[in-house]
Amino acid sequence: MTYVPPRRSDGTKLTHRKPLPWPTDKPFRILSIDGGGICGILPASVLAELETRYLNGEAIGDYFDMIAGTSTGGIIALGLSHGIKASDIRDMYAERGGKIFPPVSGVARVWRRVRRLQRYPYERKPLQDELVRIFGDTALGEARTRLCITSFEGRHGEPWIYKTPHHPDYKRDRHASMVTVGLATAAAPTFFEALPNNGYVMIDGGLWANNPVMNALVDALTCFEIDRRQVRILSLGCGETEFEVSDAKARGGLLHWWNVYWAAMRAQSKNALGQAYLLVGKDQVIRIDAPESGDSIDLDDYERAKDELPQMARSLVEAGGGDIERLFLQEKTQQYVPQPE
Repeated sequence: MTYVPPRRSDGTKLTHRKPLPWPTDKPFRILSIDGGGICGILPASVLAELETRYLNGEAIGDYFDMIAGTSTGGIIALGLSHGIKASDIRDMYAERGGKIFPPVSGVARVWRRVRRLQRYPYERKPLQDELVRIFGDTALGEARTRLCITSFEGRHGEPWIYKTPHHPDYKRDRHASMVTVGLATAAAPTFFEALPNNGYVMIDGGLWANNPVMNALVDALTCFEIDRRQVRILSLGCGETEFEVSDAKARGGLLHWWNVYWAAMRAQSKNALGQAYLLVGKDQVIRIDAPESGDSIDLDDYERAKDELPQMARSLVEAGGGDIERLFLQEKTQQYVPQPE
């Protein structure tokens, strides 16, 4: 008989969580990074540009009190919390992304797209090998920064957020390996096979929270005694595709709504940002993303992402870097100390 583990939600705390103290004169700085496959080159490059221009090459992860990430954004978040500079993460994406998403052309590219109709086109092992090379056997509880990494559990059909032990109530994920967390958050349907994990089936967090900004904000307001106006948020996207309901879509069926998944991710992102603006004030949130385009880069288009996104990141930082420096890069955050077991 197949073992079916309990629902994660079965252990939800039934009483109000007791918040931990936080200095009234100290801002709580959140970095939130969207999902987007190989287009993670964009947020990694934005962060690398900020390191170069404003931090004399120092690791930017040390300037945030909490980092949230989904899919490729979750992998970047894990890297930053591991003490890796954003410039090194950007270089790893640019130099080794082709191992994860091997470029093909012509007939092979058409065949890959046809194959996706029935089976995932990319093997997990190259990504897993890269994560093992970076993180080894490091556990989530060893992170240098508080983390909220989204995934989705398919056995019971529930959202799942991996969290560091930054509150006494957070005990479940302390010993989860960073490699497993990275694979779980990035197991994008139609690209990679779902990840089996101790009886659970883990799928990419983009299924429900491609923009994880509200996951981090709610967690911060719940876990710490902070006023909403103390929270500052830097939200980084991976590029967004234009979407409108044409006359054909308005009347159409499945063939016209083949891209409804992308529309749902876009709507989720805009809704999450709108909620964050309402809660802390739009002046406390900076959103950096590529301009909307009808010719956006596919999540697995390594060649275009590598060639186009670093330059786009430089332009975005030239336009908005000064405000980011003012709100987030004036001083390092205090060292995060995990709660004892």
